[in-house]
Amino acid sequence: MELLRKNGFDVTQATVSRDIRELNLVKAVTGSGSYRYIASYQGDKLHHASGRFETIFKESVVKIDYSGNIVLIKCFNGMANAACEVFDSMVWNDVVGTLAGDDTFIVLMRSADAAVELCDQLRQYTPRN
Repeated sequence: MELLRKNGFDVTQATVSRDIRELNLVKAVTGSGSYRYIASYQGDKLHHASGRFETIFKESVVKIDYSGNIVLIKCFNGMANAACEVFDSMVWNDVVGTLAGDDTFIVLMRSADAAVELCDQLRQYTPRN
């Protein structure tokens, strides 16, 4: 809290605690024995709160479209990696994998029908479509 206040953020302990919980951070011991907060992992995947996913998508995604079994998600410049990372942290049916660039990421689906369904699901998270 002291560092936040020194940098112009007027915060309370309750606010910091709530933000830590919403970001799914956990306290971990470093190699030197001190503590720090790190992102919560389950297995090999980073898990974000669904609200974080919604926020990043609403702020990042410009367009969602598909061709065959490939879903293309167009983002504002520099935002595709963040949007893809939170997409990967969620559970989606029939996703084979993702690939992110600077302003676009693609999702490889198992079928064209699955691509259509994913587009419909993702469009609810962005008002631009």
